[in-house]
Amino acid sequence: MTESASETAVPAAGGWRALYPYASQYFRTAGGFRLHYVDEQPDASAGERNQGGKTGPVLMVHGNPTWSFYFHALIAAIRKSGRAVAVDHIGCGLSDKPREFSATLENHICNLADLVTHLDLRDITLVGHDWGGAIGMGCLTRMPDRFSRIVLMNTAAFPPPFFPWRIRVLRTPLLGRLAVQGMNVFARSALTMATERGLSGPVRAGLVAPYDNWNNRRATYEFVRDIPTRKSDPAWKILEQIESQLASLGQKKLLIWGMRDWCFRPSCMDRFLRHWPDAATLELDDAGHYVMLDEPTKTVDAICSFVRGQNDYSVSGRQGS
Repeated sequence: MTESASETAVPAAGGWRALYPYASQYFRTAGGFRLHYVDEQPDASAGERNQGGKTGPVLMVHGNPTWSFYFHALIAAIRKSGRAVAVDHIGCGLSDKPREFSATLENHICNLADLVTHLDLRDITLVGHDWGGAIGMGCLTRMPDRFSRIVLMNTAAFPPPFFPWRIRVLRTPLLGRLAVQGMNVFARSALTMATERGLSGPVRAGLVAPYDNWNNRRATYEFVRDIPTRKSDPAWKILEQIESQLASLGQKKLLIWGMRDWCFRPSCMDRFLRHWPDAATLELDDAGHYVMLDEPTKTVDAICSFVRGQNDYSVSGRQGS
């Protein structure tokens, strides 16, 4: 069921709330946990309120260690004429952070699919970043008829081709847990390591606001622990299944890439292009992993144009190696 309820208490210091003034909605997952999302549509005075106008809803799926706040500029743009839905995975953002929830790729995919069904979203544009790409594509491949367009940014939907040491060290059972849950190293280091242009004070504050104590950072650590390193890992098998279906997907596709990302490198985009040679691309040479924060105007404009079918950039010639 959907609930309009008082949201999980999150510190509002730093001015981030002005960038994220959206009403909170909650959906009860099969496990009984409250999954937070925003569902923004145009005011009645701006035109008919419907399932997102002529183009359908835009569904935004975040990765780790971010939350729906990452998409604050895109939500503001889409809601002017369409429907913007942005989720917080269980354990993240303003969603419940229960100790008994296992923050695995499979569970996140199931929760997202249940929300899509509950809201009866159709003609969806999926926008996925980081782990949100794998989660979103996992959902899409299980219900492809509900999706019309795909936008992926610095992500993967296949087993990881490499594992950066800066993340690998955070997987260690003792040191990693103390660093991520105790000192919030992952989220705080990303404020500088995931961006090439730097972030404003309110954006920095917003990104880390929900992750203010040991328990509230548990899912951040579990996300890292769930990264598969061998074929026997459950997430590896799921990612293999998703990749095996990529070439058969008929949705329109746009890949937006921060080319200075040291984690989801340009070679990840090239791997998508081997499956999707007809995908449009927007390569941003001066952007890092937080591509939407490094280049907010270019990314938002590109996505809005793509949703409207008005993109004026060419299909990329990059096809990987």
